[in-house]
Amino acid sequence: MERNELLKKVRKIEIKAKGLSQNIFAGEYHSAFKGRGMTFSEVREYQYGDDVRDIDWNVTARYGKPYVKVYEEERELTVMILVDVSASHNFGAVGDIKREMMAQVAATLAFSAIQNNDKVGVIFFSDKIEKFIPPQKGRKHILLVIRELLDFTPTSTGTDINHALEYMTSALKKRTTTFLVSDFIDAHDYEKAMSIANHKHDLIALQVYDKREAQMPNVGLMRVRDAERGAERWIDTSSKRVRQAYNRWWYERQQQMTTTVQRCKVDMVSVATDEDYVKALMALFRQRG
Repeated sequence: MERNELLKKVRKIEIKAKGLSQNIFAGEYHSAFKGRGMTFSEVREYQYGDDVRDIDWNVTARYGKPYVKVYEEERELTVMILVDVSASHNFGAVGDIKREMMAQVAATLAFSAIQNNDKVGVIFFSDKIEKFIPPQKGRKHILLVIRELLDFTPTSTGTDINHALEYMTSALKKRTTTFLVSDFIDAHDYEKAMSIANHKHDLIALQVYDKREAQMPNVGLMRVRDAERGAERWIDTSSKRVRQAYNRWWYERQQQMTTTVQRCKVDMVSVATDEDYVKALMALFRQRG
């Protein structure tokens, strides 16, 4: 993408995302994520009315009388955005290209975080870690993030959510609010990594998909290409059996994804490229608020 065109797109997304974060998302974001993180502060002697679940049994055994852990609310959050940059995100048949939708969603989340004085970092991943932008504050940092969201070129085409989550979990020691933005077209099993990541951090899954991926059209003989593997083949979309088999594959994959995030107790929202992602984010924020 040429520099002038890139700058125009960056500015356009900045204006839209900043306006949304200031005028629409401000309260919902704050109530959904602010104050959820609790850090250990100190121990003190047990007092009448304290929750017995807060008793520190090691200290209690050492001193022979009950002590409880005292926690304080984290006033500043670190927000990480994990963005899928595999080849499948370049697909677009209905509405925006998935990559553009993901960039807008991620930019809006980033601006919402900055408005609340939170740090924001990004991890771009395919089937490997493509780039890590450490968490920082400020408009200059956010504009860098948006430029990368729009113009980043990955070196690989595959998808490995499992690897991305493992990397994030090991690289970030402090608890973060993490948004995983992907189409979730991934043959790997990522349930264990997702469960561990959500235990250490506060993980939210955001699926961006194209409705054409969910249902095969009846357009006769068509050549299709696997964007991530490069394999090509001809299929007869006029065949009802072929269309039903494809639709069944999509449904089963969606069910498997839903089951996985539910088992891991991860909040999730799905949005199609021709839908209003603002409504999807608002629903997510209110669900958590």
